[in-house]
Amino acid sequence: SGIVLVAINPYEQLPIYEQDVIYAYSGQNMGDMDPHIFAVAEEAYKQMARDEKNQSIIVSGESGAGKTVSAKYAMRFFATVGGSASETNIEAKVLASSPIMEAIGNAKTTRNDNSSRFGKYIQIGFDKGYHIIGANMRTYLLEKSRVVFQAEDERNYHIFYQLCASSSLPEFKDLGLSKCWHIPVPCR
Repeated sequence: SGIVLVAINPYEQLPIYEQDVIYAYSGQNMGDMDPHIFAVAEEAYKQMARDEKNQSIIVSGESGAGKTVSAKYAMRFFATVGGSASETNIEAKVLASSPIMEAIGNAKTTRNDNSSRFGKYIQIGFDKGYHIIGANMRTYLLEKSRVVFQAEDERNYHIFYQLCASSSLPEFKDLGLSKCWHIPVPCR
């Protein structure tokens, strides 16, 4: 294991993730500035360029801790320092690459109304000039038990409620969803 950064989700937008902060951390050595997701991303980017070896950033935490947001910030950093932020908008493309998986793999928990109940592995490809040239995201559904059981004040996967809310549509007639009469809260 290398550098460990502990971040706390303030559940509100703070001005510490803006473009000027990315540029402030770009090119800096670890420890020269305050601990930040951009410092971790800069160190990985620098080591990738210096050692010409793949790097990994592991983002871990409890439900609602801000893992997806932290991954977004790291991708934004790479896209900006790699000179590809405006051309590719890689952050949006990678995170929007699997909207079906979001519906199938997200559920309401006691801590988060839209919690990912699966793991994500995001692989970002760089060219020889260290510009982003592509990315892919693999997902791993981890919480199979939610299909048959939910804790109090929690819900099944969003897709279940979306299908039930659409059960009267003609294109869903053959799915046998006519018994979705007691679904408590429709998915937004």
